[in-house]
Amino acid sequence: MQTLLVERDGQVVTVVLNRPERKNAISTDMWRELLETFEDIERRPDDRVMVLTGAGGAFCSGADLGSFSPKEGPLNWMRGVGAVAAALHRLHKPSIAKVSGVAAGAGCNLALGCDLIVASDEARFSEIFARRGLSIDFGGSWLLPRLVGLHKAKELALLADIISAEEAAKMGIVNRVVPAGDLDAFVADWAQRLAAGPPIALSLTKTMLNNGFSVSFDQAVEDEARAQTVNLGTDDVAEAMEAFTQRREPRFQGR
Repeated sequence: MQTLLVERDGQVVTVVLNRPERKNAISTDMWRELLETFEDIERRPDDRVMVLTGAGGAFCSGADLGSFSPKEGPLNWMRGVGAVAAALHRLHKPSIAKVSGVAAGAGCNLALGCDLIVASDEARFSEIFARRGLSIDFGGSWLLPRLVGLHKAKELALLADIISAEEAAKMGIVNRVVPAGDLDAFVADWAQRLAAGPPIALSLTKTMLNNGFSVSFDQAVEDEARAQTVNLGTDDVAEAMEAFTQRREPRFQGR
């Protein structure tokens, strides 16, 4: 990897955007490496949780338009960007965006694409596209209305304001805002809790929640019934029941 650092600690994999001199702006090489990394994490059974963050005090300042090759063509280039967004969305493992500093444009939507967002009190967010003469991308047109509602999404995308972590939390974009010095420890705790959870059940829950806005209620409860049928056939449910009777924490194996 030329633009990412991928670090594994037990069942938690941390992906670090590593272009601090550019506030981790996403170059063509980083788009390719992000796609490869997300697909690799999806395939690895021992990777139970992904933490996504940036180096050098910033999360991600957006796409590096200077790395765009005219030979590739804008449509092909943007389809490649969309493939990365889709790979993040399709990831069946829980993901946490650990945000410090700026998260703007595609960098903002990279954070929104994760399941949970924990931000330092120094973080700031912006759907900055309009200031660059661009329309929203990296899945933001789908993600943002689902997080904040249609009118608030239009405000953020059309005016392209920069908002604080506290404002983002009030809108429902950010799950937690913590002091900058506590960010690493807080995210590590959440990541370990998720890694200790039942992998199959968490994966099914994530899928159903992602699909919840596009299915009927009848379909949702049918999906729940099928998911529980799968869960009830796993060793993890038996382990949870045994751990409960023994008054200990369960040790889930994902099978």
